[in-house]
Amino acid sequence: MILAPVAPLAATAVRADSSCQLNSANGEVKHVIYIQFDNTHFRRDNPNVPSDLEQMPNLLNFIKSNGTLVANDHTVLISHTATGILSSLTGNYPDRFGQPVSNSFRYFKTDGTTRTGVSFAYWTAPLFDPAGSTTDTTPEMINENGKISPAPWVPYTRAGCDVGAVATANTVLENTAIDIPTVFGAGSDEAQEVIDNPGQAFADFVGIGVHCAQGSSVCGASTHARPDTLPDEPLGYAGYSGLFGAKYVNPVIKPSGPMTDLSGNVIQDATGHIGFPGFDGMEATVSLSYVAQMQEAGVPITYAYISDAHDGHGTSGNIHFAYGPGEAGYVQQLHDYDTAFGQFFNRLAADGINKSNTLFVFTVDEGDHFAGADPTNPGCDGGNTPCTYPAVNGVGEINADLRRMIYTQFGDATLFSVHSDDAPTVYVNGTAAQPIRDQTDPIVRNLERETAQLHWLNPYTGSVENNIMVAQADHVGMKALHMVTADPFRTPTYTPFADPDWFFFATGGATPATCATPEACAFIPARTAQSFAWNHGDIQDEIASTWAGLVGPGVQNQGVNASVWTDHTDWRPTMLSLLGLKDDYVQDGRVVTEVLAASANPQSLRLHRGLFQQLASAYKQLNAPFGTFSMAVLKKSSEALASNAAGDADYTSIENQITSWTSDRDGLATTIKNTLADSEFNGVNLDVHNAQSLISQANALINEVVAAAS
Repeated sequence: MILAPVAPLAATAVRADSSCQLNSANGEVKHVIYIQFDNTHFRRDNPNVPSDLEQMPNLLNFIKSNGTLVANDHTVLISHTATGILSSLTGNYPDRFGQPVSNSFRYFKTDGTTRTGVSFAYWTAPLFDPAGSTTDTTPEMINENGKISPAPWVPYTRAGCDVGAVATANTVLENTAIDIPTVFGAGSDEAQEVIDNPGQAFADFVGIGVHCAQGSSVCGASTHARPDTLPDEPLGYAGYSGLFGAKYVNPVIKPSGPMTDLSGNVIQDATGHIGFPGFDGMEATVSLSYVAQMQEAGVPITYAYISDAHDGHGTSGNIHFAYGPGEAGYVQQLHDYDTAFGQFFNRLAADGINKSNTLFVFTVDEGDHFAGADPTNPGCDGGNTPCTYPAVNGVGEINADLRRMIYTQFGDATLFSVHSDDAPTVYVNGTAAQPIRDQTDPIVRNLERETAQLHWLNPYTGSVENNIMVAQADHVGMKALHMVTADPFRTPTYTPFADPDWFFFATGGATPATCATPEACAFIPARTAQSFAWNHGDIQDEIASTWAGLVGPGVQNQGVNASVWTDHTDWRPTMLSLLGLKDDYVQDGRVVTEVLAASANPQSLRLHRGLFQQLASAYKQLNAPFGTFSMAVLKKSSEALASNAAGDADYTSIENQITSWTSDRDGLATTIKNTLADSEFNGVNLDVHNAQSLISQANALINEVVAAAS
């Protein structure tokens, strides 16, 4: 492959202690580089236009030539940025880290009204309401026990390894509201800077961090290290510190001057604040430069986020202009990303960081559906012929006011709010006496039936679309989908999943206005500097299916593997197994031995390797949100919520059945994942008879639910 010219190497920075003790097979892995993409596709969105990865050959060829690209990976529910990234980081489903909606959500106050919560906040912060929460102070990252979910950097720092975090969800400060007092203190100099100079404070403290091992020379080189407190870590976590923000990280990793991107441009935001450029500003050349600089400074573990390429971000994210597949701006941006990866791999190679001593992991938060018309030049390929789209109703999601549509079509003025999305989680207002309504409340049940029956004029087709909502789940169904957390106040009343061309919001007020025309409540906005066309959160395969790439010691060179079924939770245990580390908890994911060399696994995974894979495969179809069990349950849940039998008998019967199935599933899944974890991390050989029995039980339960949903 042709790589771009190497950017100038940075001046010598502080070198970390050589105390990082990764325990990979043969001791080969010395570095870990984890790259988290936002909305970057391996599948083609237009059959004539090469996919995102195909247009980044420096990256795609690096993975295919040296490791394995897993092309049958899946996200979790709801399929959004925060949820997808956090499931990958923790190896757990959202019910175990408190963010099943993302990127924002609603939560019920004790008077039955709702307010906005934001899924992006530092790991140990309380629930983040930008206006300030007075009724719900549960942890932002709440686990199944009501505690702060275990943090992903812990196994590394315990092993003596510093961990660099580059815009990676909730491992860095995400805002200057709740995160500054959480990490620095309400009366700190940093908090005062937020008051005096909020723009510079954001650039100084948000988005960049290093979690240091004990005795780290990186933290030791700064007078601004802060305690890295994790009060609920299962096996304890004391005596650790971290650097939070570019203001404190940059002088340590690059003492010669301000951080620059891979082409030598000073990293700054859209208004000239040097430091963190904002999350949309974390394009490949910026994020990868931070990764290289941290690695060169002796930070051996780096996690980084790269913003999406299908939207034009202007200068450090000052705009959000949605492209269609093959449009010139989209193609150019992917070309720029490809150039950045060429520079990145060359720079690492010059540093001696390569596939022989580094575990590279590349993954993406979720897939997308392009909401738009066909190109005006149907044979376009994006390269030789850029694609063009109609000027009117050509690119963009259908913006639809769910509350006004329900009122216009059914006369129902029930007060509810939504998390705006193509899977618009619905929160029906309660009362001070009962803030959270019962699932059998007639108001709730009536609204669910109406949602199932909703039909409207589709501005793309010009025809009335029936069954806009393709599926629904209430608390009972959402529990099966791992969408119910330990905080009942942030659980939606129910969740509809729509045709992904649609994007729903809901107006407030006692009585919504009637839609005078269909276009008054469902329309395609004109393309502006703030436009959106790539929908996710939903259940369609193009959204649910993703990819992951692994390169490094212990990873087989399979090119593309589309046969093994995985989801986001599997990459955490797979990485830790390769590195000889373990978490304090049993993950929901499993080690993907199908892409690993047998020699890279502990002896307990080499013995009965095929049986382990059969058990792991059955487990995923039983427990994963997009596994066979869950998708069949969602089908039955949709039937229940739409039903209207006398006395609501059908609803009651189906809900009781789903509750029973989920209870059986949870018990069996817990047994299986504990069995898998014992082989993966505790050196316990599989018991053949027990494993075969568990496989049979899992398949029997799956088959029972599938038959009922057929």
